[in-house]
This record gives sequence, C-alpha cells and structure tokens, in this order.
Amino acid sequence: MVTTVSAPLARRIALAAQGFGEPVRAANSVPATAPGLRRLAPLVSKLGLLQIDSVNVFERSHYLPAFSRLGVYDKTELDRLTSGPRMIEYWAHEASFIPVTTLPLLTWRMHDFRAKSIADADSWANANPKMISWLLAELAEKGPQPASAIEHESNRRNGPWWGWSDVKVGLETLFRWGDVVAAGRTRFERNYGLPEQVLPLEIRDAEISRPDAIRELVSLSARAHGIGTLADLADYFRLKTADALPAIRGLEDSGELLPVSVDGWGKPAWLHRDARLPRRITAAALLTPFDPVVWFRPRAERLFDFHYRIEIYTPEPKRVFGYYVMPIVLDDRIVGRLDLKNDRQAGVLRVQAAWAEPHPPADAPARIAATLRETARWQGLPDITVAPRGNFAAALTATVAAELRQS
Repeated sequence: MVTTVSAPLARRIALAAQGFGEPVRAANSVPATAPGLRRLAPLVSKLGLLQIDSVNVFERSHYLPAFSRLGVYDKTELDRLTSGPRMIEYWAHEASFIPVTTLPLLTWRMHDFRAKSIADADSWANANPKMISWLLAELAEKGPQPASAIEHESNRRNGPWWGWSDVKVGLETLFRWGDVVAAGRTRFERNYGLPEQVLPLEIRDAEISRPDAIRELVSLSARAHGIGTLADLADYFRLKTADALPAIRGLEDSGELLPVSVDGWGKPAWLHRDARLPRRITAAALLTPFDPVVWFRPRAERLFDFHYRIEIYTPEPKRVFGYYVMPIVLDDRIVGRLDLKNDRQAGVLRVQAAWAEPHPPADAPARIAATLRETARWQGLPDITVAPRGNFAAALTATVAAELRQS
C-alpha cells in the first residue's frame, strides 16, 4: 500500500488522471485518422466536465482540453458530443458541459440557488415574479429558444455590451434553479428549454440525497485528480470543504480513497485507488487557462511550482504576461507560457509573448515550436509569428523561423 508519494510522482499521477501520456503522440505527427467520438467521449468522461468560457481571442476554452491531450481533431465531433443527449450544461466547476447523468448530482445546488434568491427580499426573482411565469409559459408554448429569440419589451440589454436584458436574467435565474435547462447552443448562444422538453425521464425523476450526491461528486473529482488535498477535491465541483470532508471520509472507509503523504505538500492528501502511478509522462501541450490542470491555482503552485493568474480582466498596462496566456506542459513539468491570438483574417497564429519558467529543458524551443505548428494546423492557419516580448521570445523566434525555412 502506497503511503508516501514523492512530488514528481504526484505530478505524474495528476497528469495521467487528466488523460496525458496515453497514448503518446508526437506533436509533429499527422495521425491517419483524427480522434472522433470513440476517443473524445472517454476523455470527457475521464475529465468529468469541460468548462465553458466566452473569450474567443484564440479558441473557445471547451475545445482545448481535447486538443491538449489528443492532438488535432475535428471540433464538430466535440460539438456532436456536447450538443447530443449524453451531455448538458450546468454550473459544475463554473459553467460547464457535463454528462447528463451528472445533472441529478447537482439538484441540491439548484435548490440552494432558489432558496438564496427567495430569501433575499431585494433579489431580481422577488421583484419579477410575472416575468418568471411568463418565460415559463413562453417556453411551454414555443419550445426551447435562446434569449435573443424571445420577443418582449424587456428583451434589451441594460448598460454596456455585457449588460443582460430582463429576459436573459430571468432565463439564467430559472436555469440556476433547474426550472429550465440548457437545450444546446446556437452560434454559442445558450438555448433554454423546460426539463420535460430536453431531459430523459430517468434524469428528471432521479432523486439523490445531498450527502450521496456530494459523495459521488467527490468520487468523480478524485478520479479526475488522481491525487489531491481536501481543497483540491472540493474545488473540482466547487464544493465547500465542510461538505467534501465527510464524503472523503466515507470514500476512505470504502477503500476508494487512500490517505497518503506527499513530499513538500504539508497537508493531508488522498490517492484514488485506480490512479495510475506512471514512471514517466511524455507530453507536449498548451493548456487553456480553464484547464483542470491549472484552474485551481494553489494546486498548480503545489504540483508544478507554477504561479498563474488570468490577466484577461486586468487593464493592459498592468498585465505581466499577456491577455490569453496558455501554460506549456512538457512531459511532467509546466515550462512556460504563451500569449496566443488566432488572427483568422490574416491566417496567422500570433505568439504575442513567450515566457519560460526557470531552467526549461534544452529541447524546449524545438518541442514548443512543433506544438505551435500542430496548433496552427488544427486552427487552419498557414503562418506563425512570434512577437519580441518575453524571456523566451528570442529562442522561440529563431526555432520557428528555422523550421519555416526548412519547410
């Protein structure tokens, strides 16, 4: 029985649990057949969710975990999976695509959202009961629709471009409560429908107690982590640690979670009984800022000694690394970060800044350049440019230029 885990092994366990290192693929290889549903579905099942984000300066975030782990694939195949009967959207980590079977595990969260709204005398829901009733009636009559398709005098934005209309606020309120559910997306706009219009009967009728649901969510989190602390296992589905701890104890009693000590962590940890303990991980990948490997910043610092903050919402003069900064994984280390932009009009993958962590491996420029070539191919971009910003820009520029001359 494993009781003590070294820090390098903990990194490899975590990456293996997230789908890295199997199967090994070279960044510059061209697969005979791009990964389809038969490989995408098991990967998404392993991850448990795909976080959704609207920023599209490079690529929408939910497409990136599959590319990081499987390489070039057809995004329409993932669209088939996320818009089909096997998956749905809800607030899991943040807004996420999840297996439809996970939705009943979050019913208690819907109840909490509703109770909080109703208890607040100043909430939008309490101020707009007629709008809520009207929206439910509208969906019952006309079926699933996006907010933009619903005709109402209050369906206009308030304030700046991100301001929601009352129709959108009402639909999102009902979505959080579970009174309406996601019914796919149209041009990335969420469609809303009544549960009976979208969900199979067995999902609508599922009744799972809050403790049992939280225990199952912690189990899913532990499988996706491989190894983690209480805070790690709670964060995956945004659980309170006070709720997650009894679930962990129960999973420990059943033998699913094994208590371990990880060198340098300084806090209790648990290893999932099915976690792989690889001797090495071979990987070369770019991570979305919303990838489970890095989305919980304390875990990223503990595993990889990698300090990471999203600067999308930071005013440009105050940004340190760039706008859409993607961590770079080489084998079992995070070795740097790239600020990427997909210039679709010019057909150029723009590396707007390139930064290396201390002591990157000697082959880092060549392997990262190969990953950029694969990334550009996936995005259908014929050219790559590297701006002279960041402590890794010169080395990457020279390598990319040399490869372009050879090709």
